[in-house]
Amino acid sequence: MKHFTRITFLALFLIPTLTTAQQTEEQQVKKTFDAYKSAILNDKGEEAVEQVDTKTINYYGNILEKVKTADSLAVDKLTLMDKLMVLIIRHRISKDEILTTNGKQLLVTAIKMGMVGKSSVMNNEVGVVKVNGNFATGELLVRGQKTPLAFEFNKENGTWKLDLTAVFPAGEAAFRQMVKQSGEPENAYLLSLIELTSGKGPGAEVWVPVKQ
Repeated sequence: MKHFTRITFLALFLIPTLTTAQQTEEQQVKKTFDAYKSAILNDKGEEAVEQVDTKTINYYGNILEKVKTADSLAVDKLTLMDKLMVLIIRHRISKDEILTTNGKQLLVTAIKMGMVGKSSVMNNEVGVVKVNGNFATGELLVRGQKTPLAFEFNKENGTWKLDLTAVFPAGEAAFRQMVKQSGEPENAYLLSLIELTSGKGPGAEVWVPVKQ
């Protein structure tokens, strides 16, 4: 009986502690997203990049490599989002900067130049958070309303980081729908979008590898 009492007492002591720890993890996940959102809305590239995970940085590193080396045929085979990234980087960032930057710095530059749109986070919040070890998901709320989508987070070196690549498939699907509704050919739509956002029409050089 005494043994049972000790176990019961220990359980009563531990359960609130574990619950508090879980809540703290969830709060940290939300804090990561809020910090990223604030940085994007204020064009603070360096601060935004500190909130994203290694997978995201590696993605921009791969995009940078395509900017440097992919010819027109290779670029044309990319997903819509990747193709737009390659073309707009070639259009808006100088050759010297492209050849001397890295994936992390490329993302910083893209944010500062407004290439990562404020609309991507402006009305978004994280709702219910589920933590499983070093992985977490956060329900995507848009204007306070639930959506079927979720952000993903990875804990790296004790800190929660946002995985931007997790929402790319949904973004790709929405982007394809926009192109379809426009009635324009895919590449023509992308070039028009680049001109609209940069104020200058892209030339044939956007289809040419920077590193030749």
